[in-house]
Amino acid sequence: MLLRTWVYKYLFKSLLSLLWGIYPRGGIAGSYGFSLGSTVQSHTKGIWMWCVPHPKKPNHVLVLLDTEGLGDVEKGDNQNDSWIFALAVLLSSTFVYNSMGTINQQAMDQLHYVTELTDRIRAKSTSDNNVGEDSGDFVSFFPDFVWTLRDFSLDLKADGEPITADEYLENSLKLKQGTSQKDKNFNLPRLCIRKFFPKKKCFIFDRPTHRKKLGQLETLHDDELDSEFVQQAAAFCSYIFSNSKTKTLSGGIKVNGSRLENLVLTYLDAISSGDLPCMENAVLALAQIENAAAVQKAIAHYDQQMTQKVKLPTETLQELLDLHRASEKEAIEIFIKSSFKDEDHLFQKELANQLEKKRDDFCKQNMKASSDRCSALLRDLFSPLEEDVKQGIYSKPGGYRLLIQKTQELKEKYLQEPRKGIQAEETLQTYLRSKESIIDAILQTDQTLTEKEKEIEVERVKAESAQAAAKMLEEMQKKNQQMMEQKEKSYQEHVKQLTEKMERDRAQLLAEQERTLALKLEEQARLLNEGFQNESRQLHNEIQNLQKRMAQPRRRCVIS
Repeated sequence: MLLRTWVYKYLFKSLLSLLWGIYPRGGIAGSYGFSLGSTVQSHTKGIWMWCVPHPKKPNHVLVLLDTEGLGDVEKGDNQNDSWIFALAVLLSSTFVYNSMGTINQQAMDQLHYVTELTDRIRAKSTSDNNVGEDSGDFVSFFPDFVWTLRDFSLDLKADGEPITADEYLENSLKLKQGTSQKDKNFNLPRLCIRKFFPKKKCFIFDRPTHRKKLGQLETLHDDELDSEFVQQAAAFCSYIFSNSKTKTLSGGIKVNGSRLENLVLTYLDAISSGDLPCMENAVLALAQIENAAAVQKAIAHYDQQMTQKVKLPTETLQELLDLHRASEKEAIEIFIKSSFKDEDHLFQKELANQLEKKRDDFCKQNMKASSDRCSALLRDLFSPLEEDVKQGIYSKPGGYRLLIQKTQELKEKYLQEPRKGIQAEETLQTYLRSKESIIDAILQTDQTLTEKEKEIEVERVKAESAQAAAKMLEEMQKKNQQMMEQKEKSYQEHVKQLTEKMERDRAQLLAEQERTLALKLEEQARLLNEGFQNESRQLHNEIQNLQKRMAQPRRRCVIS
């Protein structure tokens, strides 16, 4: 976020010029994206955005936000400025504030918007009324702070010794002892900058050229500018390129293009409805959108993998379940990688339900494919025999034994055929049962068999049928057991990957909290050293609250 002044115009142009030295010009009429006003009248309205490939970080986009000038006398209402300031803070990873001359009280007074941030932004959707939100709630998502000073003509010295621009900024942020309203007004913006912005940087700039040429900055070449200023601008641009981090939300969630769009819409909807932009709500809104998309992405991958790998019918149920399990594992990995803030694991449960339904659908398709294949095979093999039976070829003395012999030969041939699938035995037995009455009729009319032999044959057929039924029951129980085992394996895979994700998230959160704690401890020590006991005690309370949160037990992974 950069405030519009003539030095900003040059620096912004410098940033884009460096980029266009690497990337072809684009935009309307080959422009830099923003027109750069050179009068006292505000030129930019609202916040403009310009996105270009990052020159130093592959697969990254550099997003430059340009705000209208803050404190424009033509507006007459600073509410608009306050919201622009708040939005710039929410959307930026590096926040650049530009002012003229030295860092004095006037410059601090112009930065009063920083003292209103907690009135414009909420970190959490709910908070303990007794505790409220402390600076640590904001530090985790606030940007780095860069103060650029134009027309800086003083020597950088303190107590007669040279100091850096960063040291000059730190000295300027020191507090003043006293309890008067004037002292409080002096200290408040400094306290806010020190507490809210985790990393601070300062750049100073000489006047770039003669005053009369300032309105021509957009067309002047570097050799027409003061060489010291050109070096200072190059150092600033290099710092922005090298040190500006990817915008990251609380919990280590990195902002990409679609997330930035959704964040902007979420914040603006909140402001339009009279509410305050809330980081926690914004993250949860993002999570709803992206977790739903993550489920669909995972399911699409599962469908693709199963379509490529599965050839129905499979020879065994286990073959299908193994393919399912491998595809399911990859689908869960995709979901875990793409999802975040899945409160109560609702989206992962939805994924588990959909994967289970997909598995069951494949099992049904597998059974049907097997039944269709086996039924067609039985028709091909047994249709000549059925025709012979119709013609009465076996309705003669000795015909029964010939029929049984032929039937056994065809059964063996059927059993030797590959890729019949899991319904092979059941389909065969169903077919044979459908022919029992015909076979029994031929048995009873075969005059070569005695009554005793017929009784024995009937008992043999019953025994074979019972044995086949027992075998099918055993197979059914085996399939049910395999399905139960697969269900348990699916559950364990979800738990395993979710537990690993929760451990990573926990480590990320702890690292974030440790950085915040270190900043608080550093600021507390500084306050003590400067003699501000009350402010130090307030910060001590914040430190204790943070330490309590860090010591909270880990959540258990439960998916039900």
